[in-house]
Amino acid sequence: MSLLDTRVPAVVLRIDRNPFHHGTLGAVRSLGRAGVDVHVVADCTGSPVARSRFVRRLHAPPSPDASTDEVRAVLRGVAAQVGRPAVLVPMDDATAIATARLREELTGSYLLPVMPSALPERVADKAELAAVCASVGVPHPRTEVPDTPSRAAEDAVRLGLPVVAKWSRPWLLPAGSGLRSTQVLHTAREARELHARTAEAGSPLLLQAYLPPGTDRDWFFHGYADRTGAVRAGGPGRKHLSWPRGAGLTAVGRWTPNSEVIALAERITGELGYRGILDLDFRRCGTTGRYHLLDFNPRPGAQFRLFTDSAGLDVVRALHADLTGRPLPDGDPVTGRAFVVENYAPLAALRPAPGGRELAWWAGDDRAPGFAMWALWARHVSGRLRQRLGAGAEVPAQRPAPTAHTPSLTTDNEKASS
Repeated sequence: MSLLDTRVPAVVLRIDRNPFHHGTLGAVRSLGRAGVDVHVVADCTGSPVARSRFVRRLHAPPSPDASTDEVRAVLRGVAAQVGRPAVLVPMDDATAIATARLREELTGSYLLPVMPSALPERVADKAELAAVCASVGVPHPRTEVPDTPSRAAEDAVRLGLPVVAKWSRPWLLPAGSGLRSTQVLHTAREARELHARTAEAGSPLLLQAYLPPGTDRDWFFHGYADRTGAVRAGGPGRKHLSWPRGAGLTAVGRWTPNSEVIALAERITGELGYRGILDLDFRRCGTTGRYHLLDFNPRPGAQFRLFTDSAGLDVVRALHADLTGRPLPDGDPVTGRAFVVENYAPLAALRPAPGGRELAWWAGDDRAPGFAMWALWARHVSGRLRQRLGAGAEVPAQRPAPTAHTPSLTTDNEKASS
């Protein structure tokens, strides 16, 4: 029996308009290499994802500020074009939350994990997560949710400057606002001024005690909670380099054994009854040595392909296999394996990797996205430099020239806009 049921297609869904979202390409390659027809519902204009030979078809996504009703309408339209039930793979928080709400309505067209419909939203909400951690006994940084700008200034001082500021529901941040989902504040005045923009942000501002970064302190865990609640596939990883440095996504990570991180991940998913793919971020306190849960993302992390075990199983393949009734093989962890996002860490991509390595963009069996990424990245960097030098606005990324294997967008909305 093959690992995946190739009769069942997959629909990879993303609302976020990030052309450099390498996790989407990872999902496409993981499923496509296993023989699954992969449909992508995302804005791939100019994105290297559109160049992958493993994309069966591209579909226009909902708008970034789409309502649940709009997401439903788009998914029903895609289902009509796919023509048979498909495994749905949300790739960002907004789509994970929306599809969990819509699971019963989408039954018959899509396969999704069964769990409380409000749970993905509860764990993705940064303010709610603090209460969740307290209820299940998982360490979490001290958190305050001030209700006024003056209270924000007071809380910042009480927590001890610097403090970490987060918007509770970062997926609601409007594009072009300049607001960042997470930032470090160094003064009470900064906390007061940031809180004054709450209405613009669309969700409450929370302040957290700052846990300084350092060697061996930033960890992540990717896993898949199957229909029984057992956490399968995935594993713990250590972040060696982030982008931006100290507070961003994983640019270089390594599969590293850590029984404490595994135990915390299994505790929180078990207590909550969570099902499906999860991506957790931890930071170890340099004083106490305890691992604090910083984020619970109810979808695949961008570097999920790091955790491909000896049986070829990763969390996206585990989702497809479990939802289609396939048994999940018991592969061995490939500890020491590295994951590198080469546009953020080019030197790391060139160094020897005795434990094995997965690159975010380059692959010998799917080369076009790697070439397209470097062309797009060069335009992005040159645009940023011109902007900083006052030479004008950033040059928008252009759509790569089509090739023989490049799928075209086929929905009526996309045809009308071209």
